[in-house]
Formats: sequence, structure tokens, C-alpha cells
Amino acid sequence: MSSPAELARVAKAAETHAWDLSVTAPLAVMATRDSGRIGEPWVVLASPAGRGLRVSFFQPGDALDTEGELLAEVSGNPREMGRALRTILEDLAEGTAA
Repeated sequence: MSSPAELARVAKAAETHAWDLSVTAPLAVMATRDSGRIGEPWVVLASPAGRGLRVSFFQPGDALDTEGELLAEVSGNPREMGRALRTILEDLAEGTAA
């Protein structure tokens, strides 16, 4: 999982109405959700790790250059990883209602 195109496929498969998704540099899929605090969203980063993605959660105000709370490691093809990421995001959306 090293190309922007692969991560874009993951992000496309992970799309959900509750989170805004994008591919960032360095390569990662970033999902953000309004926390109700201006400029401090909930953030989930899915970063390449081994043959899959390491999915980390950041509270509003957390520095994104540190390690977030590890939620999961997902693997498979980009579509499978995107679907797994979407499930994680939808589960989190319930606990992060703004």
C-alpha cells in the first residue's frame, strides 16, 4: 500500500456520510468529523503498515504527528480495506456525535 492511487481507492470505498475523507501527504487516508470545537475535529488516520493499513484515532486537539489510539490494522485489497475502514468510521460516528 504505497501509491496515492491505491489509497484513493481505499478512501472511495470507505466513504460515509458521517466523515469527510481525503488522501494526505505523507501517504495516508484521513477521515475528519466535526467535534463542535472550531479547528479541532475528530480525526482517523489510516497509514500504510506492512501489507495493510494501521488505523489510528485522534481526539480533538491531539497532535497528528504523534501516535494516535490504535483502533485496528486492516489488510486485503483496497476495496476490502476501504470497507473495513468504513465500518470503523460508522461505529465511531455514534460515539463522536457533535
